[in-house]
Amino acid sequence: MNDCIFCKIIDGTIPSVKIYEDENVYAFMDVAPLTKGHTLLVPKQHVKDLFEMPEEVAKNLYAVAPKIANAIKSAFNPAGMNTINNNGSFAGQTVFHYHLHFIPRYDETDGLKFKWETKQNEFTPEVLQQVASQITDSLNA
Repeated sequence: MNDCIFCKIIDGTIPSVKIYEDENVYAFMDVAPLTKGHTLLVPKQHVKDLFEMPEEVAKNLYAVAPKIANAIKSAFNPAGMNTINNNGSFAGQTVFHYHLHFIPRYDETDGLKFKWETKQNEFTPEVLQQVASQITDSLNA
């Protein structure tokens, strides 16, 4: 896709700091990193998001993910790591080429915050079973 920034990075039109490349995926440093080692992993095939990702593309991408995570761990010994993907603008996606962030975590002041309020009271065991059944029905459709 010729207007996609990640496609341009993959084809070399836009420079990047490459971490890893094979015939299916490309990993590079985030140009606006949150922490030292913040890396992006993208499929070479233009795929908008996880909802549109073919199974084979997912297999190739996620087969490499542990290799990238462990290389970051070996290089910088972070206390932990978040892997984050946003699907759709409502979920915070701003570049519409699937990408997986690897964000090494060093301490609680690194700028990444996760906080949500659970709806545990609304999701009784019966409701959870109904929701699970709906998802299972969709898988089997």
